[in-house]
Amino acid sequence: MNAFTDMEIFARVVSAGSMSAAGREMGLSPAVVSKRLRRLEERLGTRLLQRTTRQIALTEAGQGFYERVIAILASIEEAESFVTRKSALARGTLRVTAPTSFGRLHIAPHLPAFLAENPSLSINLDLEDDFVDIVGDGYDLAIRIAELADSSLVARRLAPIHRVLCASPDYIARHGEPDTIAELCEKHVSLAAQNQDPWRLQGPHGTEIVRTNGPIRTNSSEVVREALISGAGIALRSTWDIGPELRDGKLRIILPAYRASKDVGLYAVYASRRFLPAKVRVFIDFLAGLYGPSPYWDEGLSEWLSMADAAE
Repeated sequence: MNAFTDMEIFARVVSAGSMSAAGREMGLSPAVVSKRLRRLEERLGTRLLQRTTRQIALTEAGQGFYERVIAILASIEEAESFVTRKSALARGTLRVTAPTSFGRLHIAPHLPAFLAENPSLSINLDLEDDFVDIVGDGYDLAIRIAELADSSLVARRLAPIHRVLCASPDYIARHGEPDTIAELCEKHVSLAAQNQDPWRLQGPHGTEIVRTNGPIRTNSSEVVREALISGAGIALRSTWDIGPELRDGKLRIILPAYRASKDVGLYAVYASRRFLPAKVRVFIDFLAGLYGPSPYWDEGLSEWLSMADAAE
């Protein structure tokens, strides 16, 4: 953080009325806000704020400094708006990171259409399933499938994510179909990648936990997918991943009254900032228009989705 950021933090504390409120607005902890204010005061050689357990108040020096700081910030915002208007065309290289399977199935096929609409743009798309520090690694944008925790990043929800329990007709013919979660745990093979948490399923009896017990150990979700289709067991999969197999009958939904958490969604995540580059904005808008609240991969699955909704 530089001197300008320190001034911005100071102005935000004054306008918000407290360090904790300013920290929430800026995505910073109260401890960081306090440290930056102390450093600013040390650099200026004067106290700007009187702090008590209940409130903060400007000193005389702080009042004069605040009036000048907000004038500076307003000038900078005006300058940014001027540049934005002059360079609204999306241009340059957009660096994006996304989950491997989702990026391969639902981002890569649509890139030609996006680039045709934005001929001054190029895209660097990196696919990986490990967590990525988008700021530290220099990405403009991350596509994430998650139940997002509080973060200093900004997230826009692009689509719902529905995850279903399913198995192949061959597996069901050999082992039958479980009628309850307890039967699933006791008598059936459940498949999952090594890094996947236990399944948290919501259904008629509230939340139920399934700890997977499959004989196949892998770090690849795509290996689990192929084993599922081949009849190796039951798996919890996203409809974006297995929609065609469900529609073609290669997989069947089991225990349709259950689904994974509805709080999980598809998000576009980017660094918290007042100015969003045009290249990032147009790509987010493109994906939001492509997917939406009823994404194309859920076509033909409305009957199951209705059953799961009614059971909750």
